[in-house]
Amino acid sequence: MTTLSLKPRRVGVGAILLPVAIAALAASAAFAGADTTFAPALTKFTDFLEGSGGKIITVLSLAGGLIGLASGRFTLSQIAVPVGVGIGVGTGVPIVTSVVTAII
Repeated sequence: MTTLSLKPRRVGVGAILLPVAIAALAASAAFAGADTTFAPALTKFTDFLEGSGGKIITVLSLAGGLIGLASGRFTLSQIAVPVGVGIGVGTGVPIVTSVVTAII
C-alpha cells in the first residue's frame, strides 16, 4: 500500500518580508470622517426609525407579544421584548449616532 507523504516546506524570511514591505509602501492615509457618501441614506434611515418606522416596529413587536399571550403561555419576554424594542428604537438611534460620530 502506498501512502502520500507531504513534507512541510520552510518559508524564507524574504517570502514574508517582501509582501509586508510592498503593502507598507503602497498604503496611504485613510480619513473616514471626511467622506459623506452615505450621509443621505443615514439621514433617511435615522428619520425613519425615529419617526413612524420606529412606532410601526414597536407596535408589531407588541402585537407579537400579545399573540404569544393569547396562545395561553405567559413569559416575561412577551412583555419585556416590546418594551425593550420601544426603548431601543426611541432612544437607541440618537445614542448610536452620537457614539459613531464621536469615534469617527
